[in-house]
Amino acid sequence: MKGIHKITIVLLAVLVLAACSRKKNTFLNRNVHAVTAEYNTLYNGGVAYDQGKQELSLTYNDNFWEILPVERIELEESLGLPGEAKDPNFNRAEEKAVKAIQKHSIYIDGKEYNPQIDEAYMLLGKSRYYDSRFVPALDAFNFILDRYPTSNSINIAKIWKAKTNIRLKNEEVALENLHKMFEKDELEDDVLADASAMMAQAYINMDSIEEALPFMKQAAANVEDRELEGRYLFIKGQLYNKLGIKDSANLAFDEVIELNRKSPRIYMINAYLAKANNFDFEKEDRIALRELLADLEEDRENRPFLDKIYYTIGEFYRNSKVIDTAVTYYNKSLKAVTRDAILRAVDYQTLAEINFNNAEYKRAGSYYDSTLTSLEENSRQWRRIKKKRENLDDVIKYEDIATMNDSILRIAAMSEAQQTAFFTEYTEKLKAKAVRDSIESAKAEGSIANNEFYTKTGKDNPKEAGGRFYFYNSSTVSYGKQEFRKIWGERKLEDNWRRSAKKSSLETVDDVEASPVAPIAENEMFNVETYLKRIPKDQKVIDSLGKERNFAYYQLGLIYKEKFKEYELAANRLEKLFTYNPEERLILPSKYNLFRIYEELENSTLATQYKNDILNNHSDSRYAEILRNPNTSLATDESSPEFKYKQLYKDFEASKYQQVIDTSDEYITTYNGNDIVPKLELLKATAIGRQQGFEAYKKALNFVSLTYPNSEEGKQAQTIYSTVIPKLAKKDFESDEEAKNFKMIYQFGANDTQSAQLLKEKLDKALGFFNYSNLSISIDYYDPNTKLVVVHGFNTKLGARGFGEVLKEHKDYKITNTHFEISSPNYKTIQIHKNLTKYLNPGNSEEKDPDPQK
Repeated sequence: MKGIHKITIVLLAVLVLAACSRKKNTFLNRNVHAVTAEYNTLYNGGVAYDQGKQELSLTYNDNFWEILPVERIELEESLGLPGEAKDPNFNRAEEKAVKAIQKHSIYIDGKEYNPQIDEAYMLLGKSRYYDSRFVPALDAFNFILDRYPTSNSINIAKIWKAKTNIRLKNEEVALENLHKMFEKDELEDDVLADASAMMAQAYINMDSIEEALPFMKQAAANVEDRELEGRYLFIKGQLYNKLGIKDSANLAFDEVIELNRKSPRIYMINAYLAKANNFDFEKEDRIALRELLADLEEDRENRPFLDKIYYTIGEFYRNSKVIDTAVTYYNKSLKAVTRDAILRAVDYQTLAEINFNNAEYKRAGSYYDSTLTSLEENSRQWRRIKKKRENLDDVIKYEDIATMNDSILRIAAMSEAQQTAFFTEYTEKLKAKAVRDSIESAKAEGSIANNEFYTKTGKDNPKEAGGRFYFYNSSTVSYGKQEFRKIWGERKLEDNWRRSAKKSSLETVDDVEASPVAPIAENEMFNVETYLKRIPKDQKVIDSLGKERNFAYYQLGLIYKEKFKEYELAANRLEKLFTYNPEERLILPSKYNLFRIYEELENSTLATQYKNDILNNHSDSRYAEILRNPNTSLATDESSPEFKYKQLYKDFEASKYQQVIDTSDEYITTYNGNDIVPKLELLKATAIGRQQGFEAYKKALNFVSLTYPNSEEGKQAQTIYSTVIPKLAKKDFESDEEAKNFKMIYQFGANDTQSAQLLKEKLDKALGFFNYSNLSISIDYYDPNTKLVVVHGFNTKLGARGFGEVLKEHKDYKITNTHFEISSPNYKTIQIHKNLTKYLNPGNSEEKDPDPQK
């Protein structure tokens, strides 16, 4: 019997070993490897794959502000090393797929006999796909298509290949392959749905919405998964909306709503809200929409979506012109817990626009700041809001000037009796408020004395509901400090401060008393005379305030027109300017800008009125010329600031720095308010630097950067000031031993241009005679009193000096002018810092140059 058992065990071992062989195509081999691969290796790989997919979906948030992607995941092509996985689940799934192929493949004579190996390659490709390694994934799917053409997963492999190509931005290739699949094969419903969805996604990526729509309809009609059905139907509605077919879009959203609990609730809620966004406030029933939104708000199941619901209700009230209620709901939307950063940005931006339209510019600026924090930095939307926020600084500045000066001038225009009556009423209101505040403060101090630092408010004191923060009231803080010292004495803020050893003598401590406050009757803030004395009486001051106010209105008109495209506001400010009898220089440009504004507003009557005004009353102006010849370019019109700037720049290139400075000042006054002014200021600053040196240039740049911070020139000046200026600050001279290039220089007075030119001509001839082709000559500007004739290109200081001596002794030239030699780095230093005297006379601390020598 023992022998029989041994023989049986040996035979079984032989059979098992034979079944493990991958080199024989037998029934036993095929089934053992197929079953082992399917229920061991591939099963474990599939579990890891499903876990990885689930984690991807949990971390993904759909952006319902854009057309949803067909796949509810976000993948970007990985730039990692070959074979390097990012997700351990997909890494494990890939390892199991590779193991199944290596251990259980029965590939004999060009044919695979294990029916599970194509599934292993499919798992391999999917794992790589979801791990964002699209090129290796494409290899796996191509392998299935090439080696297993009869696989029952062949169409699925084609779809996954198309998905991968779409991720690789090869939409045309994906569309071509899917079209071929539709033509050749009769597809099952689920396969047809997947293929159609991928076709739609490819067309959406290519912005071909019309072509995408039929495929998305086909996908929604054939998909079996209810979650995907809700998603596809919602995308179908979005595509109709994109094409402007709102009725069909609403029908698609109704289909989403009818799915109810069969599909994730987020699709249903967003379908309701999408229909609300399509609502026609002129034709449809507003009451029905308000009731629907109220029901959505009150439904407990919709709590996770309250941020979106509140925003939509806010939009309802905004479109209904009930702005205060709309603002309430926008704020509710912000307070609701949300992961939708775009919704936060939209809420903040909407509140900013509402405040802007209500002339609450500082509040609008704060909301724009919050909008920026909710947007992706340097995105297109972020840049647009950033520019608008920067422009708002100018609006706030000029609106404050206009408002304040209007008030001052209105009061200054009153009679003395009217001024007295006005400020009497004003101070009486201040006194009443001060009395109320004193009473409230006394109540708070009594509460603190009895209840230490806090007392709970009750229902019978509605004014105090919510409590008061102790440290917001300076009187109660002072009272608390005194009470603390009476009980504890002077103590440092340290550990164990209550111990008696930590107490200081109260006699050595100066108690901090509350600042004495004058009685109301004696406080100058409540005295009418205080304000009457501050009213300007000098006509020059009043005129100055008026000019400042007028210029502010003009600037506001231009800012609203050019930077915000708020044409109604722009027209309002410029029209208001005319009621103040503005200076002559503001009248004509204001009329021209009003003409352009009313053109934009399609108000032909007012546009024609201002056009005729300019042509009849200012016929010789450049604005009239532009109106007569609309195709005239401002940049080529000789009377335009742009043309004059170009001419002035030519003077700068010709080293006519004083002329540039003087003319710039003239143009800056003439074109005040025009966009050309910052350009002129920067050109003037550069001319000042060339003429007067480093310190003057630094000061001029600082002025430009601070005065025009939002212009391109102001930003450029700031960049130069912060990055270039520090590098130019060094004024010490370098040692000649380290220099490799030198110059020989002759000095001339500013009025000796002819002598300098004659010397240059003589030097040119000398260079030709001696065949010094490596040398060159220039006449350089140094300062208003000095010009320098410079010979460039010497390798040593001794060589420059020797050449000067040769020219001095040579019979054909006899150049006896005094000269000096300098290295190129030191020459740059004297031009920047204008310290030639210090270079020529190192022992002399004065910076005054000697008289130019001939």
